Amino acid sequence: MGSPRRFSLFLSWKRIVCIFFQPFILSAFAPWVKYEEYLVSGEAQLQLPQYSRFNWSHLTPLDLKKRSVGLQTESIAGSNPYFTLEGQKFLIFGGSIHYFRVPREYWRDRFLKLKACGFNTVTTYVPWNLHEPQRGNFDFSGNLDLEAFVLMAAEIGLWVILRPGPYICSEIDLGGLPSWLLQDPKLRLRTTNKGFVEAVDKYFDHLIARVIPLQYSEGGPVIAVQVENEYGSFDKDKDYMPYIQKALLKRGIVELLLTSDAEKEVLRGSIKGVLATINMKTFQKNAFKPLYKMQRDKPIMIMEYWVGWFDTWGSKHHVKDADDVKKTVSEFIKYEISFNVYMFHGGTNFGFINGAINFGKHKSVVTSYDYDAMLTEAGDYTEKYFKLRKLFGSILAFPLPPLPELTPKTVYPSVRLSLYLPLWDVLKYLNEPVISNKPVNMENLPINDGNGQSYGFILYETPICSGGELHADVQDTAQVGVSRLSVEVFLNETIIGMLGDGNQNLDIPKIRECQLLRILVENQGRVNFSWKIQGQQKGLTGSVTINNIPLEGYTIYSLEMKMNFFKKLRSATWRPVPNSYQGPAFYRGTLKAGSSPKDTFLRLLNWNYGFVFINGHNLGRYWYIGPQETLYLPGTWLHPENNEIILFEKSRSGSYIQTRAEPKL
Repeated sequence: MGSPRRFSLFLSWKRIVCIFFQPFILSAFAPWVKYEEYLVSGEAQLQLPQYSRFNWSHLTPLDLKKRSVGLQTESIAGSNPYFTLEGQKFLIFGGSIHYFRVPREYWRDRFLKLKACGFNTVTTYVPWNLHEPQRGNFDFSGNLDLEAFVLMAAEIGLWVILRPGPYICSEIDLGGLPSWLLQDPKLRLRTTNKGFVEAVDKYFDHLIARVIPLQYSEGGPVIAVQVENEYGSFDKDKDYMPYIQKALLKRGIVELLLTSDAEKEVLRGSIKGVLATINMKTFQKNAFKPLYKMQRDKPIMIMEYWVGWFDTWGSKHHVKDADDVKKTVSEFIKYEISFNVYMFHGGTNFGFINGAINFGKHKSVVTSYDYDAMLTEAGDYTEKYFKLRKLFGSILAFPLPPLPELTPKTVYPSVRLSLYLPLWDVLKYLNEPVISNKPVNMENLPINDGNGQSYGFILYETPICSGGELHADVQDTAQVGVSRLSVEVFLNETIIGMLGDGNQNLDIPKIRECQLLRILVENQGRVNFSWKIQGQQKGLTGSVTINNIPLEGYTIYSLEMKMNFFKKLRSATWRPVPNSYQGPAFYRGTLKAGSSPKDTFLRLLNWNYGFVFINGHNLGRYWYIGPQETLYLPGTWLHPENNEIILFEKSRSGSYIQTRAEPKL
């Protein structure tokens, strides 16, 4: 139980009345201010009494063993609507942590820091594309162990709000939808299109069976489940959201359902009988008007309060003032509005999972998902964290847990990448290429048991015997080169140019003999927001022509760069790195971590663009254009002493890899 309430020695008559009548209203909460008087109409200039201390120390997953009623909404005449948990008034202090962006070994640390700050709830998305990378093949192991994540939250005393999609946005590739959905050009994403809902149903059959025992009613910590995500901004099918609602209900979801939308789109994304919540970047009274008009008998919930923002390559790093965050959260608390901080801890877009935006131009989300959140990408405290902890400590009727210690960081000796393999030497270590008369996009390659390729690179080879104007429909970017057919090791490889967003044409110089045209295409991240998710096939998405004559006869290599690929490379004959090398290649070196590895940050001096793999783990993309200049390397992924580092660099060789104890974003 919490400590006794502390009151000022000088009490106003309003506070005396509050104390006298407190047993007759529900315990732990101050008098309610009518939304309509201030938040909606804005007519009343209210001076609120200092709020009394909230006490939900007895409302935790560990303490509530006997359960009858989960999270509900209540409305009593003369007061604002409110949430109840087990029949007692409850205010949600939520923070978002995505298990798939945080090494599993660090989940507990992040939960403890969430709890120590004063939060009582964690929210997380569930990424369909990671859990079902191939039709019918599900992965809930290791870093994708959703059940372990949820149960660990309960163990630490946190409630869970689950956001299972199927679409989640989250700045992740295709908004969390699996890329194999793009194989059928007639399939319409996020609609009641037969092909889409059949795939959703099969996924939910598996996913929701895992979620059922995690619900509050079953003794678990899940108190609410979100239906889809921000559908008001998409709004292509009026029957779609009710379909997803029913899909959850008929599979056994019994906890509170809710939707989540921007305030101006809340009506379009709402469902009758489901609690509508809103997302916002700052406290504005007018933002609540649409919500109040459609459900005035329901409590207000801010499902996403954006305490920062994500970054894209070539743009500036976003930051948000800590005092602004504290002020906004103070307003939520003053009006007893439940909220979820997005993000409490952002983590990292490890591997190829990053999404992209396209508002006229395709821009990839950077590797770091730091988000200028309450905790840094590596889980360290920020000014925002300490300001909110102090605020929560002043209004909670129980002491906050002590602060967990920081995860140690260190600097390692610089790494010289002394060995390399040109991409062309690596082709024999790949799986058998696809032979096709015409180009085939990534998603439709006949590989991975018919599920195509989701991420990475794809290489197309076709012979040409003349130059001219090359035209190719490419997503996202392509390097184009030619090699003499007679030279097996392609020593005379020549880079011709780049194709990509807004540039689908390239001049091929005159050639005297037939040569091999090579086009290396990268998926830089599928768009994760807006109706443009529909056309996110990657690779060559149409015919390739020279002077309007289609090219035929392709050898197509899939470069997914999975863990088993790097195991094969260990048997390759690596060469010493020359003074400089132009073109795509793999570079290898050794990071010496000593006997007790710790977290660090990699800085790639004079390297241009590519990916870093440490002991087979894909740390993500680096790119000289910034804003991100370092890559986070979790110490838990390092071995004592020697660790293999492999870079896949697209353009030119660099120098050393440095390590730092702090990031540079």
